[in-house]
Amino acid sequence: MKEKLDAILAEGNAKISEAKTLPELQDVKAALLGKSGTLTEILKEVPKMEASLRAETGRAANEIKQQLTKAVDARGEEIRLKASEISPDFDCTVPGILPLRGGLHPITQMCYDLNDAFLSLGFEIFEESDISSELYAFDSLNFPPEHPARESMDTYWLAGHENGSGGERLCLRPHLTGASVRFMQTHEPPYRFVYPGRAYRNEATDARHERAFFQYEALIVQRDFQFSSGMVMIKSILSKVFGRDVPVRMRVGFFPFVEPGFEIDMQCLICEGNGCSVCKQVGWIEIMPGGTPHPNVLRSANLDPAEFTGFYVNIGLDRLTMMRYGIDDVRLFRSGDLRFLQQFN
Repeated sequence: MKEKLDAILAEGNAKISEAKTLPELQDVKAALLGKSGTLTEILKEVPKMEASLRAETGRAANEIKQQLTKAVDARGEEIRLKASEISPDFDCTVPGILPLRGGLHPITQMCYDLNDAFLSLGFEIFEESDISSELYAFDSLNFPPEHPARESMDTYWLAGHENGSGGERLCLRPHLTGASVRFMQTHEPPYRFVYPGRAYRNEATDARHERAFFQYEALIVQRDFQFSSGMVMIKSILSKVFGRDVPVRMRVGFFPFVEPGFEIDMQCLICEGNGCSVCKQVGWIEIMPGGTPHPNVLRSANLDPAEFTGFYVNIGLDRLTMMRYGIDDVRLFRSGDLRFLQQFN
């Protein structure tokens, strides 16, 4: 029996040394020490041996089992270390290749900066679906039934819903303003919130206009709000995101959802007010309409216009980003040109 055990040990060590991979080593271990392994079979026979041979054979078999187990573990470690070795041809002194590094889109970064600025002033952030309806996009915002914005030449009506009315006539939202009514209907006043998102218009594209573009709206509704505080808010936000004071002017404008309404311009930062193609040579660029929410809009939100008033602005996020980085064509943002986008990483 001793000769048989010595042969198993010698043969086992040889097979363990010859194993090149971990699966091969596992097969060798199973053949030697598994449930049907050669050494295991001998250990099963020990209880059947004569008493004089039983103790000596069992002790010898267990010692060989321990030796083979250590040999398997040692060989497994060698295989793992060899698999992780660096190739002899690898030159550690050669400069490596930096991995491609992504970054935030400039419009996304501007949106985050505006979020931070408004959050610091106590605003909430609200978002909703890109799909709206005639009810929220027009009816609740005091748009007359015959207003041209309701036509398909301006608004993308969803197929199968273009002939309905109110909440059944669905569209890609042409502006974010309908979200204000939806928010006020589901929250308690006073309100101080912003709602960024994408809007869609069926119009021709040029250096200043896109069919799909980003807006960033802000609304304050409360009792006894001073209109002049709204202008202070605009100047504070712009100085925060641009890092300096920005000249701003306010012109009378008409929008169905505000009364009174204004066009709010900022000095063109691409030409510093001297005139360029972006600002149409006037030195100013429109960045947001604004004003006091129209009484009918407040009524749509179940608020009494005799009790509540406020201030509203709709920031053209694309144009604001153009001003920050000196970009003269809004179409570059969605061109997919990596040379353009990598400038902002």
